[in-house]
Amino acid sequence: MSADPLNRAGTPQRRTTGQPPSGSQADAIEVRRSARRRRTVSAYREGDRTIVLIPARMSEAEERRWVNVMLDKLAAQESRKLLGDAELAERAERLSAQYFDGRARPASVRWVTNQNTRWGSCTPAEGSIRLSHRLQGMPEYVIDYVLLHELAHLLVPGHGPRFWRLLEAYPRTERARGYLEGVVAADRLPHLPGARGE
Repeated sequence: MSADPLNRAGTPQRRTTGQPPSGSQADAIEVRRSARRRRTVSAYREGDRTIVLIPARMSEAEERRWVNVMLDKLAAQESRKLLGDAELAERAERLSAQYFDGRARPASVRWVTNQNTRWGSCTPAEGSIRLSHRLQGMPEYVIDYVLLHELAHLLVPGHGPRFWRLLEAYPRTERARGYLEGVVAADRLPHLPGARGE
């Protein structure tokens, strides 16, 4: 038996602290390994920290992958606490300041329920941005990407090279686009009777 005091049953075997990927809300991540935990991974917020609980036998690569998976799950859960229009407008203002030097200034930003084929829309002449209610409950980085996409239209109306160069500043653009493409693809899959207890 190990002399390591953290290797007792029910006690984390190792703790590591690091910085989360950009876009995460917590200030630090603490990974706790447990010899009693066999397959499950869980995570929760504790103040400004994110605690991720994993089996002791996981490799460093598995740990990194699961930390990212759990951060995304927590972000999705937190974004389900629906942002109101005022919070959405504040978020757009922060994103414009961070990625576009505050040049994109919408007159209004709001959720709408009449956009079932688009994630968002922008009317540059009015300075209005509308996001589909279908985004509610998706990870924050996805909502941020759609907001930035529409903010970019306030600066560049079309989808030409100049528009896409603006979005290159957001580090999770490709990941968010992939997420949204996956949602669209999943909606197109046939729903088999009995597949979900139907």
